[in-house]
Amino acid sequence: MSITARQWLILLAVQFTTILFGLTATSVTVILPQLKGALSATQEQISWVLTFNLVATAIATPLTGWLAAKLGWRTLMVVSVAGFTAASMLCGLVDTLEALLALRILQGAFGAPIFPMGQTIVLTSFHRSQHPFIMMMWGVGGVMGPILGPTFGGLVSDLLSWRWTFFLILPLGVAAGALAFAALNDDEKGRARRFDYIGFVFISIAIAAFQLMFDRGQRNDWFDSPETIAECVLAGVFFVMFVLHTLTAPAPLFEPAALRDRNFLIGVVVALIMGMLQYTPMVLFPPLLQELQGYPETTIGYLVASRGLGNLASFCIVAQLTRFDARLCLFIGLSIQALAGAMMAGFDMQVTIQGVLWSNILHGFGFGLSYTPMAVLAFSTMPTRYMTQANAIFALIRMLGSSVFVSLTLLVLVHSTAEANANLASSITHFTRAMVAPWVQAFGHLGELHVQARLAAEIQRQASMIGYINAFHLMTLIPILTAPLAWLFVIRR
Repeated sequence: MSITARQWLILLAVQFTTILFGLTATSVTVILPQLKGALSATQEQISWVLTFNLVATAIATPLTGWLAAKLGWRTLMVVSVAGFTAASMLCGLVDTLEALLALRILQGAFGAPIFPMGQTIVLTSFHRSQHPFIMMMWGVGGVMGPILGPTFGGLVSDLLSWRWTFFLILPLGVAAGALAFAALNDDEKGRARRFDYIGFVFISIAIAAFQLMFDRGQRNDWFDSPETIAECVLAGVFFVMFVLHTLTAPAPLFEPAALRDRNFLIGVVVALIMGMLQYTPMVLFPPLLQELQGYPETTIGYLVASRGLGNLASFCIVAQLTRFDARLCLFIGLSIQALAGAMMAGFDMQVTIQGVLWSNILHGFGFGLSYTPMAVLAFSTMPTRYMTQANAIFALIRMLGSSVFVSLTLLVLVHSTAEANANLASSITHFTRAMVAPWVQAFGHLGELHVQARLAAEIQRQASMIGYINAFHLMTLIPILTAPLAWLFVIRR
């Protein structure tokens, strides 16, 4: 079945808006160390710049299906791109962390429909037999963002400042909005059913409370804090209320029939894991390379962008392998991500550019090899009438996985670093001087104050590296446990 010129234009428009979304999301990861200094934030606080944006995207994603039916594809896509671009521009003007977080939340809310609606448009505009090829082609647009984003952010922040990383989104946003206006139509307009405001409020409170519990738990000493207990209770209670409401409401936010599809349910679980693995390397590597190794932002941008090159390389075989056996393709992709995580967990203080480069390329290759078969399998048995709603659920779970796992890995990083620092420092005392003297000989005599200060700084560096290694171990374990789920999908003949 041939592809028409109109279909190619639709695919191009969706690709470009996806590139804009991905570029903006990933360019920020490179400038996090700069933002940390400029806004006087801690490692934990600066991670909120990413996680708050992801949570806002996750919370607003359930609106996608209703808004698409209310406004139509073209109107919603243009409004989303315009609001997303405007919020990005305003991020460059802030002087406080609070203002930046507020704008990142606004940016995430406007950008929420871009990804799920793009995937819906692609899946519904082409025949099912074309889905492996079309998802691969759409994936090229999704991959260009992670390639261009870190490179763009690194170059711009080095040559100008971190503010211009946000300002220069404007011309890209204008181009994406114009292309969406020209290519899409509003065929879906007028098909909206009554919106389930109660269900939306329930799931929004549950997601927000759950994310706040992870973001602030370490600072509040977890369940020794009334705040953490309250957030946990809120998340649990409102999630249960949402489930009960969905099962009993005449027109729930998510149609239960869509959730009874076996392939889709398994796909949602795998999407959660894929979300966990998507942004975490981009969050861990910039501070590791800048603060522990002293690399400039431009070099860091190139190294983080190499993950996108791995994604791009996977498209040479992913469509063919998905057609041959989608489950095998997904299993191989997750296994490769586990192998890449093991490579990262093997790093030490002498980590080389080549090691960072190849581990990121391999991880990106595995991610690209996993996403297309996951999406094809998840939606292979889904009725067309539930497609927009199912894509919204899919995107929500993926974004929620990203935000929670970023917080979880940073928790592992902070906790492991503090524990390693205490253990290393306690091993260097007056009584162990003979044992540690050869190790600190390059610093000078142990009795001198400046030597003790240099030694303390080196202990902190070594402890931080142990924290990063433990975080990479977590990244290795997750795909290992997930890979067998690939064989639970049912192949549609």
